[in-house]
Amino acid sequence: MCGRFTQNYTWQEVFDYYNLTGPAINLQPNWNVAPTQTIHTCISTNDGLSLQYARWGLVPGWWKKSLKELPSTINARSETVAEKPMFRSAFKARRCLIPAGGFYEWQRAGDTKQPYFIAREDGLPLTFAGIWETWKNPENGEAIVSTTILTTAANAFMQTIHHRMPVFLEAHEFQPWLKGGNADLPSDGKEAALVCHPVSKAVGNVRNNGPDLIEPNTTQLLL
Repeated sequence: MCGRFTQNYTWQEVFDYYNLTGPAINLQPNWNVAPTQTIHTCISTNDGLSLQYARWGLVPGWWKKSLKELPSTINARSETVAEKPMFRSAFKARRCLIPAGGFYEWQRAGDTKQPYFIAREDGLPLTFAGIWETWKNPENGEAIVSTTILTTAANAFMQTIHHRMPVFLEAHEFQPWLKGGNADLPSDGKEAALVCHPVSKAVGNVRNNGPDLIEPNTTQLLL
């Protein structure tokens, strides 16, 4: 799964990497992105790829209840996303890229869990395969754009920490993914060399948000 990640980059960095269109945005770094928060997504428009804001936790267009009654939809399993009612419409027609500086995952060690920060070795953004949807809130008529991150079985690198991981996309895979095309997804992140290190358990509290969260916790051994 993917339950916490970072979006810590400048507008120029994402503008160049994703070949974005549109005016510059004063992006504020988020070192502890949590479910239901508003995140950055790259969505195709008539003018090209645009950085837009979306709720993390997809709300299907047909949802008639309140957001409080919505089950967790921050992740969609790549193995079943094409069939699940919550996700299949967005998977078919509304795909996006979700940029990240890196993500956190917890490794169980006895009765405790140790968080790790995982990022690309080359320092470029990680790009999660995402899908998005627009939903009209029946309570106030507000139109809400929402998104979810696709996950897959962990590759050899990630298996030592967790059995699931986000689906990563390389630059040459961006357009094929956005256009729909083949339903087969990249699943092992083999082209991006990943690095990880243990971090403070402070990341478990969403109120903590700062660059110190991704600093190595020197009291823990590296994998």
